[in-house]
Formats: sequence, structure tokens, C-alpha cells
Amino acid sequence: MAEVVTIATPSLGDRSYLVTDGATAFVVDPQRDIDRVLALAANRGISVTHVFETHIHNDYVTGGLALARATGASYHVNAADTLTIGRERRVNPALALDEDSYVRGLLAGLDDYPAYYANMGPANAAGPTAAVLVPPAVSDVAQIRRRIAAGEWVVDLRGRRAFAAGHLPGSLSFEYGDNLVANLGWLLPAGTPVTLIGDSPGQVADAQRDLTRIGIDRIASMAGPPHEWRGEVPRLASYPVADFEALAAVFRAQPIAVLDVRRRLEWSGGHIEGALHVPLHQLPGRLPDLPPGPLWVHCQAGYRASVAASILHAAGRAVTAVDDDFSRAALAGLPLSSASAVAPV
Repeated sequence: MAEVVTIATPSLGDRSYLVTDGATAFVVDPQRDIDRVLALAANRGISVTHVFETHIHNDYVTGGLALARATGASYHVNAADTLTIGRERRVNPALALDEDSYVRGLLAGLDDYPAYYANMGPANAAGPTAAVLVPPAVSDVAQIRRRIAAGEWVVDLRGRRAFAAGHLPGSLSFEYGDNLVANLGWLLPAGTPVTLIGDSPGQVADAQRDLTRIGIDRIASMAGPPHEWRGEVPRLASYPVADFEALAAVFRAQPIAVLDVRRRLEWSGGHIEGALHVPLHQLPGRLPDLPPGPLWVHCQAGYRASVAASILHAAGRAVTAVDDDFSRAALAGLPLSSASAVAPV
């Protein structure tokens, strides 16, 4: 009886599989951190003899070729990936429909997708190496400040409310969890070195592993939470956190600028009347377009609002992060609309 072992990667919504008869095994669509597969095989005393790729992946860097090389297994790829023309001419809408019909149908259902996806296909076709998971060096406060000044990214993995209450100026909030990879991978300029600040070395190691799966390998250094830093005690920055009820109270009392950082399809399903719409992935490039004065920033559930608030705060803006579910906006009495977006001025 064959045993199928599922290897889940929730942060990418992905599953790999190890299938074994108790002596040998084949692996399907392994992630780049192949040590998980090697450990499973070693614990069961089995040999990996074949590795299969179901297709060229566009959402993560594969570990298939590296696993095959490490185990001596045969490496199999999908032949259909190399056969892209006769069948496509018959069934691909891009070739079977007239241009106007195809474009209208395509754009109607599209939303933006993470920018790092564009790099995954070429990386996988080139045959990526296994992940290198050596712990990064520990930086002190002065070193981290120099990294920020040099344009490197200092990513704080702690809870978003802990970050808002006190963080190193210029650092950015990406709370560790399943939302980390997609959001940081989308926003981080290609090739930019990253320093990770975490609650523990284990949290940093977990984040490092997650990020290698999408090709972010330049983890330049790491540090623990600010209260554990030795030597110089840095001045910490902070900004307020609120919910939609608090936003509604201020909204009724005075004119305020509300920034919605959700994606286009979320916005079109309903938004606060008069809010500005700048999707999170566009925010770093559109900071000069935002109106002056304090900003209240929200998203669907709070995570992206915390990222946006940290970007705005690092740029010197006064900001309040709304850490609340958007379903509570109407309950708080905020007027909602499905009209077109209000562009920043």
C-alpha cells in the first residue's frame, strides 16, 4: 500500500507530496527548502528515486532539480510545457478570439498579482539551487541604522501592534505569518538586502526559510526585539492604532484623509465614501501623490494597513493604522460607496 505524505506550505497556498511504498519514494513539486523532504525520507529509511514537476511554477522557486541532484533521483518535467503551439492555436482564448473580445474578457476578471511572480518562471526554467539557510549575522543598532540610511530594508516581524507601539525609525512592519511572503515579496525592490528583526531567532529562521521559497536570499543580518538590544538604547518611534468605530467618530467630527490600500476588486466591492485608493503594492511609488496632513489607513483585515502605516511613517507622515476588519466599517456608521475611486491630489 502506497503512503502519500503531504508537505504543506500555507504561506504560499501550496502542497508538495512524497509517495512511498516503504522502500523507495517519488516526490511531486518540492519546495526550494528540500531539507524538509530529505528529513522525511531519512526518518522513514527510504530512498527518493524520482522527482516530478507538474508544471513550471510561477508562484515559487522550485526545489525539484536540487532534490534530484542531492538524492541521485531521476528528474521529470511536464512535456506539455515544451509542446506552447498547435493545441494552443485551437484552445487558447488569446489566439482563438478576436483582439477586442479577448481584451475585454481578460480585463474584466483581472486583479493585480504579486510582482515577484514575474521572476519565478525564469528562475525555475534555469534550474534553481537548494535554499541556503545559514543564520545571518546579528547587527547592533548602529549597524541597522547604517543599513536603513543606505536604502536597505529593515523588516520587523513582530506583531503589528507591538511595532506601532515602538520601533526603530525607518524600519517596516511585516508581521510574521502566512501574509509575510506575498506582501514583502510584492513590495521589496529586487536585489535589496534585508535585515530581519524578530521576537526570537526561531522566528527569524522561519521567515528566512519562507522568503527563500520566492527567491529572496539576501538576508543581510538579524536582530532581536528592541527591548533586548544591548549597548546603545535607541529612540523608538510609534504611531496610533485604532478601529473603524474610532475612525467613524473622527470622520463625523472633522474632515480627515482616509487611505484605502486594498486591491482594485476589493475596492470596487464597496469602500468608504471620499476615501483615497492606493493599493499597497503601489504605495511606495505614489507617496508624493498623497495629500498633506495626517492619514488614516485601512485595508480588509489590518495586515496591509500596518505595512502601509509603517511605510508612511518611515517617510515622515503622520498616520493612524486601522487594525480592524472592513466588515465593521458599515456597523460603525461609516458611509460606504461602490463609486469610482477618489484619486490622490
